[in-house]
Amino acid sequence: MVKRRHLFAALPALMAPAILPVPASAQSNFQTFLGGIREEAQRHGISRAILDQAFANLQPNPRVIQLDRKQPEFTMTWDQYRARVISDQRIADGRIAARGNAALLRSIQDKFGVDSRVIAGIWGLESHFGTKTGGFHVIEALATLAFDGRRASFFRAELLAALRILENHDISVDRMTGSYAGAMGQPQFMPTSFTRLAVDFDGDGRKDIWNSRADALASIANYLQKSGWKKGESWGQEVVLPTNLPTSLVGRNHRRSLTDWRNMGIQLIGEPHADSAAISAIIQPDGQGTPAFLVYTNFAAIRRYNPSDFYALAVGLIGDQIGA
Repeated sequence: MVKRRHLFAALPALMAPAILPVPASAQSNFQTFLGGIREEAQRHGISRAILDQAFANLQPNPRVIQLDRKQPEFTMTWDQYRARVISDQRIADGRIAARGNAALLRSIQDKFGVDSRVIAGIWGLESHFGTKTGGFHVIEALATLAFDGRRASFFRAELLAALRILENHDISVDRMTGSYAGAMGQPQFMPTSFTRLAVDFDGDGRKDIWNSRADALASIANYLQKSGWKKGESWGQEVVLPTNLPTSLVGRNHRRSLTDWRNMGIQLIGEPHADSAAISAIIQPDGQGTPAFLVYTNFAAIRRYNPSDFYALAVGLIGDQIGA
């Protein structure tokens, strides 16, 4: 999962640098690098057969390096981000997906105690409800980034975790696809997150977050449960702040009960999403005089999936509008 506070947009083709072939010297060094990975992986129980499959004809992918280094970063306001990610099309598609998987979402909610609407919100943001999961071969992408060196130790650990997934036969090499940075499947789990938190919810003996909606959605729920999700409590809701509220009280670290906030003049938009004793904080993503939200404990659980207020707000609002 990548941080959504800063969104990336692809440059027009004529602005993008040309993708050059990998020099022979780099290919030779890459094979030496893979030899070291082989030795380390075998010490950790990865079989030679899996390594042969994973590394067959493997070469560094220049496109992966290009995307890792060259994407421009655009800092967006909350209004801009909200308009981009909470689109009418996403909500319409989400309602269709939620209706088509209503029984599954209910069973996952019952099992993990996590609100199905928030599960659907993450599903929608990460892979547009399972329809956009990335077309890069994960082993190739991770090996390229580990070899490249900019964040070598991080991607080396992810590569070794990906090999363990293959060793467990959860997915085959050719079907292990994802983003250029190695985020996989419908929940866009990095391999280390997969090894800790992926779930075989359909009971077929494999944790298949690529093709099994049951496994993908249950894995999201398991991630949130392990991140401290509080059963039966909301993520938050939009509010109107009184003009005399001190700005020093705004922020995730200033927590009070819902009753306290209402006594200070906070007006809820809609019905209360929590009981009067629920502890919450106020956030204003774009600063004073802009939309404000009261966020509860479960907002922090969403932020552990992606440490961004923008992302967590979008997840909650998408889920609320979908009504899974």
